[in-house]
Amino acid sequence: MCRCAGSPVPYALAMRIRIVDAFTDRPFAGNPAGVVLLDSDSFPGDGWLQQVAGEVNLSETAFAHPLTGAPEAAWALRWFTPATEVGLCGHATLATAHVLRTTGAASGAVAFRTRAGVLTADANGDGSITLDFPAAPLTPEHAPDGLAEALGTAALAVFDTGPDCGDLLVEVADEAAVRALAPDFAALARLSRRGVIATAAGADPAAGYDFVSRGFFPAVGIDEDPVTGSAHTALAPFWSARLGRTELAGWQASARGGLVRTRLAGDRVLLTGSAVTVIDGELHAVP
Repeated sequence: MCRCAGSPVPYALAMRIRIVDAFTDRPFAGNPAGVVLLDSDSFPGDGWLQQVAGEVNLSETAFAHPLTGAPEAAWALRWFTPATEVGLCGHATLATAHVLRTTGAASGAVAFRTRAGVLTADANGDGSITLDFPAAPLTPEHAPDGLAEALGTAALAVFDTGPDCGDLLVEVADEAAVRALAPDFAALARLSRRGVIATAAGADPAAGYDFVSRGFFPAVGIDEDPVTGSAHTALAPFWSARLGRTELAGWQASARGGLVRTRLAGDRVLLTGSAVTVIDGELHAVP
C-alpha cells in the first residue's frame, strides 16, 4: 500500500516482528526464526498465530508474552512452523532470548513456560546464549520400512527420541554420507514422525566439531531445517556416550550451516550458540 503525503497511517496498530539468525555469529547463516513479543498476558487465537507463521514462512516463528504471578517463568513461549505448532524448538528459543536481551526486555537468565516444561536461556559474557533443555530419551528401534529408500542411504542405528521431539535419530556411515543426502521428502513425511535426524562422527578432528547432522521435517512443513536445536537434545547424549565426553560441538551441515555446542548434564542438555538480528520490522495484521 502506498502512503501519500498527508494520508492517514493505513493501519492503526502494529507490533514488532524480528527475524533472527540463530546458531551463528554472522548474518545469513544458521537458522532464521521469526520472533514476536506480545504486549499482553495471554496468546491470541491459534488461527492468527498460525497465519503469521505461514506468512513469515521460516522453519519456526516464536511468540512470547510476559507472565505475571508465575514464579517458575517470566515468559510464556510457543513455536509454529508454517504448517503446525511444535512441542519443542531450540533455534527459535535462542532467537527469542537474543531479542529479549538485545532489546532490554530481559537480562541475565530468563525462564520460559512452554509445552516442553520450563526452559531457561542464559546470556554468556561472549554474547552467546546457553539453553537448558531436557535430554531426549533415546530408545533403539528397528529401521521403519522404507527408511533407507526415503533417506537415500542405509542406517547403521536408529533411535526414537521420545515424545517432546518425536523424531528418528539415524546414524549413517560417515560425514560424507550425511553431506551427500538427497532425501525423498514425500516418503519421509509418510514415516509418521515429526522428522528424521541423520548423523555421523566428524571426519576431521581439526574442523572444530565432533559430529555432523542434518534434519528433515517434511511432516511439519520443513523439508530441511538449517540448524535444529531440539535435535541436539538427542545428538548430545548419543555422541557423548559414543565419544566418552560430556562437552561436544555439532555442525549441522545444511546449506546455511550452524554450530551447536552441547554439554550433557544428567537428564539435561545445555545448548550454546550465538544469534544475529537481520530484520526488525512492524507487523500490521495484528489480532
